[in-house]
Amino acid sequence: MLGKATAAALLGLPLAVLIVGFGAMLSNDQSRTTLPILLLFYLVWVATMTGAFLFKTGRRAWLCMGGAMLAGYSVLYFLKTIGVLRIVP
Repeated sequence: MLGKATAAALLGLPLAVLIVGFGAMLSNDQSRTTLPILLLFYLVWVATMTGAFLFKTGRRAWLCMGGAMLAGYSVLYFLKTIGVLRIVP
């Protein structure tokens, strides 16, 4: 239980930031849609923290959530590097 709780507390926030960040950056009109998407952050954060408790063991929660976080941030970095995703002022 402690492993799942620490995975939820330490990996839930970066994973929620990743999910909401992708949503904000993929929108066509970032100046109008970023704030409504950011308002959903708390719900996504609670959902990712709750999702950690659905794993069978704490180790599996750490591996899956950590792997998803590393893969997601790698994809985000790659897409920003090649110019697919960008922040529009």
